[in-house]
Amino acid sequence: MKLNVKLFADGADKKGMLEMYANPLISGFTTNPTLMKVAGVSDYKSFARDILTYIKDKPISFEVFSDEFNDMEREALEIASWADNIYVKIPITNTKSESSVDLIDRLSSKNVKINVTAMMTVAQVQSVLHALSKGPGSYVSVFAGRIADAGLDPLPIMNEVVGMLKDYPNIELIWASPRELYNVVQASEIGCDIITATNNILRKLPTLGKDLDQFSLETVKMFYDDAKEAGYSI
Repeated sequence: MKLNVKLFADGADKKGMLEMYANPLISGFTTNPTLMKVAGVSDYKSFARDILTYIKDKPISFEVFSDEFNDMEREALEIASWADNIYVKIPITNTKSESSVDLIDRLSSKNVKINVTAMMTVAQVQSVLHALSKGPGSYVSVFAGRIADAGLDPLPIMNEVVGMLKDYPNIELIWASPRELYNVVQASEIGCDIITATNNILRKLPTLGKDLDQFSLETVKMFYDDAKEAGYSI
């Protein structure tokens, strides 16, 4: 199945990241503090600098973690200085629900590549476009999976953002937090630029376009083999 969307790997496990780096289908990488915590990363800077010795030729996003905008700016400038392929992730607001737009504007004016993260509404995307338009290239990450978790269809929102970005060639849309492989197909069909997914989803890519009768048979065989291996009897 032909895909018209770039695939980014989302994670912070070094082994898993390097596995995906070796996959020619993967065009970039994203991380966040939560993924780093889950992966057992204790030293943020050491982890990032180590990964950057391997991943030099594909975009990779690292996120600030302070809650005050002055501290975010200092962190962002430090992170951006580590390598040319870095996009700095800035959350759309801080924990006090204060907008990050002014910070994004300042960083864009300083030629920092930005990935605005944790967005879920069209209005949030609209609010950052002018600031990002000043920069060298940026991403807007819309968390389609979390929109779906709220019981809402993310497609209308994602479609509207795709349309909005036609006037901003230096800004790319990331479909973030996918919940299943079919989200990759959806992102491709609507013209989304990028989808970032965890390795457990990306490893399923070979099943795209698979014959369903064959897939059904393989599933039956899996159940049979597992029951046999477990030694079940009635």
